[in-house]
Amino acid sequence: MTLQENLFGGPPATQLPDRPEAQAALESGTEPAKVVTRWPDFSEGWAALAELALTENNPVAAYAYARTGYHRGLDQLRRAGWKGHGPIPWSHRPNRGFLRALAALARAAEAIGETEEYERCSQFLADSDPKAPAQLGLG
Repeated sequence: MTLQENLFGGPPATQLPDRPEAQAALESGTEPAKVVTRWPDFSEGWAALAELALTENNPVAAYAYARTGYHRGLDQLRRAGWKGHGPIPWSHRPNRGFLRALAALARAAEAIGETEEYERCSQFLADSDPKAPAQLGLG
């Protein structure tokens, strides 16, 4: 089975386009705030900001950063043909920014007592790729 096939005949897996410059900047240690200043639509940069805010015990900032990354990712998923459901595989490297933002949004929502949002985001993450929650520490 390829990433474009779905075992149950559902929609094909969505694969976001590669962002080599932005990914390289983040991986080289450039501060996430500088990365999103240069590439404001780069979900992975927003996810990194959210994760950092969570480690600094600042869940409100984490929530805002993660929600931004999540929405920027939804825009890109739709442009890539996603229709609101279907696989978003963790194994496809460019998808990880969106999935990380979604996981950070779940953790931040839980931290501020937003239980329904936590549950919704956790379920969305598992529905996107059943392996993603474990990869991101949510399962």
